[in-house]
Amino acid sequence: MKSRNEVLFEQSQRVIPGGVNSPVRAFRSVGGTPRFFRRGKGAWLWDEEGNAYIDYVGSWGPMILGHCHPEVVQAVQEAAADGLSFGAPTARELEMAQTLVRLMPSLEMVRLVSSGTEATMTAIRAARGFTGRDVVVKFEGCYHGHADALLVKAGSGLLTFGQPSSAGVPADTTRHTLVLDYNDVEGLEKTFASRGDEIAAVILEPVVGNMNFVRPSESFLRTLRALTEKHGAVLIFDEVMTGFRVGPQGAQGLFGIRPDLTTLGKVVGGGMPLGAFGGRRDIMEKLAPLGPVYQAGTLSGNPVAVAAGLATLRLVSEPGFFERLSGTTAALVNGMAAEARRHSVPFSADALGGMFGVFFRDRAPESYAQVLQSDRDAFNRFFHLMLEQGIYLAPSAFEAGFVSAAHGAEEIRKTVAAAGIAFGRMRG
Repeated sequence: MKSRNEVLFEQSQRVIPGGVNSPVRAFRSVGGTPRFFRRGKGAWLWDEEGNAYIDYVGSWGPMILGHCHPEVVQAVQEAAADGLSFGAPTARELEMAQTLVRLMPSLEMVRLVSSGTEATMTAIRAARGFTGRDVVVKFEGCYHGHADALLVKAGSGLLTFGQPSSAGVPADTTRHTLVLDYNDVEGLEKTFASRGDEIAAVILEPVVGNMNFVRPSESFLRTLRALTEKHGAVLIFDEVMTGFRVGPQGAQGLFGIRPDLTTLGKVVGGGMPLGAFGGRRDIMEKLAPLGPVYQAGTLSGNPVAVAAGLATLRLVSEPGFFERLSGTTAALVNGMAAEARRHSVPFSADALGGMFGVFFRDRAPESYAQVLQSDRDAFNRFFHLMLEQGIYLAPSAFEAGFVSAAHGAEEIRKTVAAAGIAFGRMRG
């Protein structure tokens, strides 16, 4: 007899491409049947069959407080009772903009949008409009949403002109996109020496979460900031994932780098569809209606989403929040690493704030090429062994994991114990 999850997935595939509304949810990378979730509370999820799981996906990052935090739920209910959308300014939008400017010093002006993809797409348009240049530099393994110009993969060698990595994206759309290797200082220097005066912007995840978790080297970030300043290019930090997730001022606060523009999403919406981008006043004033760079959105600054985001940001801004969250995440990855050593399984892990990565290789990677050296078959087996024990990890070896403030000592203990059992079975 088929499970409820299997039945729902079969039915979904008849009316939804691949049966899912975002590709990684389909379990294609790890195999098996995706879980259809009915509800969440704190660090836990329950699927349509009533099975409980400790959640380390957290809706891919937004649920930093855990699921159904009472203050966030109350804020959403109160906002919804006043109206779902107005298509006009609200006081809550102003409060959100003021909050973001206060919390993140690089933001002098902010505009609210409805998604991280929209934020990065418009930030690049603003950078091009501000500089009058066309070329954009991105890094292999960094994902910045599904805007056409950013769906690019690198070839071999120092750099390549971007070739589309998605059908439906014309080569002309990506011909102004250059792809470099993450953490490659020499590649940066050579690129700016030869093309620096053509580059409108450099965009990167300051801590990568879309090829699993990869942290930047200090020399890489310092060189990037110096070169963009020297050549008049706009430095864009894509903090859709890391913003208010790895620290109270995002990754830029941790590393002491002030980008020209920053894109935000996930945590700033508290689980609701909300994004933002902002930065230097002179760049942001190029946006319509003040300037020639057009951007608009019917649901931008949606009052219900903004209410959820404001409630979330108030709670994560409380003293000691990130110290506690970082401690919980460290206990998780250190515990799993210890179990891997006990069972002689090649394994490494790394973390910042409430974000982490696990790899089936001896050392945490520093680039996309090193990520590819991780044993993906081992990860897939580990994923299913953990799922069987009620631990829900991202269903891909190329995605970071997330810990929430609702994860307590008992959830971490259960997860580490489950990892020990999984490692033992992998060696057996």
